[in-house]
Amino acid sequence: MPDDEAERLSALRALLILDTPPEERFDRIVQFAATEFDVPMAMISLVDRDRQWFKSRVGFEGICETPRDVSFCAHAVHSRELLLVPDALRDVRFHDNPIVVGNPGVRFYAGAPLMLKKGAVVGTLCVLDTRERRFDAIDRSILESLRLLVVDELERQT
Repeated sequence: MPDDEAERLSALRALLILDTPPEERFDRIVQFAATEFDVPMAMISLVDRDRQWFKSRVGFEGICETPRDVSFCAHAVHSRELLLVPDALRDVRFHDNPIVVGNPGVRFYAGAPLMLKKGAVVGTLCVLDTRERRFDAIDRSILESLRLLVVDELERQT
């Protein structure tokens, strides 16, 4: 774990959002991301100590969390930069990940860290696909803009 993990977890818990019901304000952003990028999966993932919990999701129906140790988003949270994985089968970090080699068969991942104004990164807005993909500068800009909307909504309630 990174040195700032305790502070990051404290900021996440201060949002009082973990394990709360779905909210239209987040669902709209995730649905737009899935449509805009033409992907079968998109989510707002909040990275807790041992899990990633999905505040909103498309394509992961019935699954509200996964263990942190299989989380692509945990890597993005600690890099603090957009994480792009064009083909997970060719990436040494993820090639044997259960969500890559098993169901749902993730091949592509793009995750934008949800960095709060005070600097803590609490999760990601991410899009995933079952086929390898490219992500150009325009795609990055759109995902970044959507990420900012999510952060605004997260901080609005605190």
